[in-house]
Amino acid sequence: MCLELFFAALVAVSISFIYPITVPLDIGTTEARGPADITEVLHTLFMNMVDNPINALVSANYIGLISWGTLFGFTLRKSNKATRDLFQDLAELVTNVIKKVILIAPLGVFGLVSVTIAETGFEGIKSYLQLVVVLLIAMAIVAFVVNPALVYMMTRKNPYPLVFTCIKESGLTAFFTRSSAANIPVNIELSRKLGVREEIYSVSIPLGATINMAGAAVTITIFTLAAVHTLGIEVDFLSALLLSVFATVGACGASGVAGGSLLLIPLACALFNIDNDIAMQLVLIGYVVGVIQDSTETALNSSTDVLFTAAADFAATKKEPNI
Repeated sequence: MCLELFFAALVAVSISFIYPITVPLDIGTTEARGPADITEVLHTLFMNMVDNPINALVSANYIGLISWGTLFGFTLRKSNKATRDLFQDLAELVTNVIKKVILIAPLGVFGLVSVTIAETGFEGIKSYLQLVVVLLIAMAIVAFVVNPALVYMMTRKNPYPLVFTCIKESGLTAFFTRSSAANIPVNIELSRKLGVREEIYSVSIPLGATINMAGAAVTITIFTLAAVHTLGIEVDFLSALLLSVFATVGACGASGVAGGSLLLIPLACALFNIDNDIAMQLVLIGYVVGVIQDSTETALNSSTDVLFTAAADFAATKKEPNI
């Protein structure tokens, strides 16, 4: 799964350099100073990771927050039940607040589109459409080139009947639900129909809905490079390769809900010293194009869960899928 995520990010990097996209951003007086080379990128990454946790919270250093959050999470495993219950209650509180915010998100998207048209005319909408086209091309390459190649490597058989079955019966449903988590029952039923062993799909399908996010890797990479191109930041090959690795890890942590990958964009932008205000503008653009972007991303993510589950099982048992 991680290999597929990395290849998906590499595809996104390649498409972004072949057809660089710029988007309307309110840069203001912010001076875009990208990293000089991969050494500076790694230095920025390391310093953000070891930043003081209080300063990371105040300055919205997302990399530092995740690093400290990971350490606190491992430590909390040894805490007493009352402490764990407290943090569980806090997590549910935040989740409920987010759900209420999501309910009014369409109004915010309408406002963003209206402001964009008022300030830039339909030229701004044109750049959004170009961004969507690049996203769709990258995801199509992953779905119809990268994934079949990986399946063929495992099974040594024509992968396309299985690929098309997974896209039709899992991807189509996921396109409308826009949630990998909500599509778990569909994927379990499809796995059973294909003849996958229960001890395999009962583990891999729920796990894949959490960490197998090739579409998220594409989204994170393309949005980040859109900001890079808009700001005129020069990115060398090694820095782009590091972005692919970072997008792979970030995609594993994307939540299986609508728009889950967009909130990881500021993390990737931090690699190139892009201001958080600018990074959050990209998140807002993501919500504007999310009707198409997020639906297609989820379709790719969810159909791939079944695809690789079935491929791995059939490669081990030498069986034919029930297509």
